[in-house]
Amino acid sequence: MSLEHNDLKRLVHDELHIDQYKSKLGNDEDIVVMSLKVAGKEPANDIVSFVEKGYDFVLDADVSSGEMDDGDYIVFIEIERSHHSPAQVLEIMSDLMNLTDQDINEWRVRYYKSTDDHELSEESLRKMIPLSAEEYKKRYGHEEIDKLKTAAGVKVTTKAPKNPHTESLRIAAGII
Repeated sequence: MSLEHNDLKRLVHDELHIDQYKSKLGNDEDIVVMSLKVAGKEPANDIVSFVEKGYDFVLDADVSSGEMDDGDYIVFIEIERSHHSPAQVLEIMSDLMNLTDQDINEWRVRYYKSTDDHELSEESLRKMIPLSAEEYKKRYGHEEIDKLKTAAGVKVTTKAPKNPHTESLRIAAGII
């Protein structure tokens, strides 16, 4: 099947997640994982086919094995982590707008475990996405070590960063 303008109208949710899921192809520090929700398995498969055939920089694209509670599916797109990643994400999403008849300016993007919405622009993507393995490890390497410490029964001494989200959690927990 070949996709045409508006074929996926009202079927793709206007929220993109980046690095929320683990890469199935390699190490997370080497691969950026994009994910988006799609109403229905067939449209999700159409997007996977479109992305895999249309971009030589896409390492892999796949659909979640089962539907979510709301009946939607998740499409995963993996690309190499590099200084080109923000432009590549934007290229895929801009082309997807032709299929969905959506306005890219109305899309929101969330990075990793954050609940904060950001605009879908190359500038905001450059601020959010670690653009090298070294930068990724610098930001998130401690989390893997903390998981290993917890599994081994060793005390975890890493402190959460101070930001409005963690401060509100500390207040709710009665820590401060």
